[in-house]
Amino acid sequence: MGSTRPNAVAAGVFFLVAFAAAIAGLALYQPALGDPGYVLGAGSDPQVLLGGFFELLLAGSCIGTGVALYPVVKRYGPSVALGYVCGRLLEAAIISMGIVATLSLVSLRQAAPTGDDEALTTAARTLIALHDWTFLLGPGLVIGVNSMLLAWLMLRSRLVPAWIARLGLTGGALVLASSTAVLFGLYAQTSAIALVAAIPVAAWELCLAVRLIATGFRHLADHPEMPITAGA
Repeated sequence: MGSTRPNAVAAGVFFLVAFAAAIAGLALYQPALGDPGYVLGAGSDPQVLLGGFFELLLAGSCIGTGVALYPVVKRYGPSVALGYVCGRLLEAAIISMGIVATLSLVSLRQAAPTGDDEALTTAARTLIALHDWTFLLGPGLVIGVNSMLLAWLMLRSRLVPAWIARLGLTGGALVLASSTAVLFGLYAQTSAIALVAAIPVAAWELCLAVRLIATGFRHLADHPEMPITAGA
């Protein structure tokens, strides 16, 4: 298993970077996303630009997890492993669209002509809506599918303890179902239900990251023919 140790550590680090960058980016974005009047005021451009930088780290880390894990997990389901890599690429692409929309608010504010407040506010609302949709589709719908794909591979291969893999299956299914409910207007994206539904998938990524960095993959993965048992 020595040859897979660097992949395990790299994947764990990418998961942790993605987790931290997602929180930092969203927090730093708030001056622009929280008020359409941002484009009319003094603005907090450096803060929003820094948020864009963290979001770029998030997108890059999404791709990094797929690249780091693929050489290991492809043994246990080549098609599913490839699907996971493609899903992470799609997630990164959607996040990048949100970055462009948010940073466009900065450009709009800096180049805003005077005396056209209504048009500027309408343009700002459009860009904010675009970011909100990317936030729902990327870190919501797509991450749910990605989590279930990777968790299934982890459960089948026994690369990590079964409880971690099952947490990923549960978390991915919950966030996917919740995001679908938000998509069809059953409740708001910022509601308490949506927040609670996102906790298990966040816990899955954190637990997986710590496990991969601390101990790497389990030695049982050297024997993919071994059956999965309830106590794995």
